[in-house]
Amino acid sequence: MDCLLCKDLQQAFESRRSQYIEARSAAYYRVSTELAAYKHVDMERAKSDLEDHRSVCVEGAKVRQSKPMASPLVQL
Repeated sequence: MDCLLCKDLQQAFESRRSQYIEARSAAYYRVSTELAAYKHVDMERAKSDLEDHRSVCVEGAKVRQSKPMASPLVQL
């Protein structure tokens, strides 16, 4: 994938996903789920931004045409 925006959005999604997983596994999660909920919303926004961009990205279309369909986004 040569699109810099795709790379940036993918990296942002992966970062938000890591932060969400970290918040879910933290000791204070048992006391308050609010922080994890915020992290989950951030992760979903990043995933949505990435999916929206990929649906219109010219470089991404080239990659999708040349490779079999596989979603790089991991569902939790």
